[in-house]
Amino acid sequence: MADASMNTVLDAVDRAILTELIADARMPMSEVARRAGVSAPTAAERLRKLEAAGVVTGYRAVIDPAALGLTVSAWVRVRPATGQLPRIAELARMTPTITECHRTTGEDCFLMHVHAPTVAALEDVLDSFLLYGQTITAVTVSTPVPPRAVPLARDAE
Repeated sequence: MADASMNTVLDAVDRAILTELIADARMPMSEVARRAGVSAPTAAERLRKLEAAGVVTGYRAVIDPAALGLTVSAWVRVRPATGQLPRIAELARMTPTITECHRTTGEDCFLMHVHAPTVAALEDVLDSFLLYGQTITAVTVSTPVPPRAVPLARDAE
């Protein structure tokens, strides 16, 4: 997790480097540096420091689940039965079709994103959680705002 004070020390160069990497994480460092207006060694060192501080936590390929046959997407809220919190978290970790699991406040304790090949396969995932609590499911019909990077501006409003 990033040091909370790191936000106050991100300068325009750090933000420019991050902006370029958000647009294309595979961009060569020399091009990142050119666009940020610094030398390649400077950009590489800045990026290393951002990684060490936990600002940059990783790099990944973004893959369309439907291209892999996972055409059903759903958000599942789980309300654990008494004493079942750890079991639900562990089951979520062990279920490959769950791509996100967040511990939340409110009546439900977990919010999970599930990708499945069919509604029947989604039902199997849901049934596995019913041993430990109640589920409420919302099937995704469209995604008007796909996952995106957090805003880099100091004032995200």
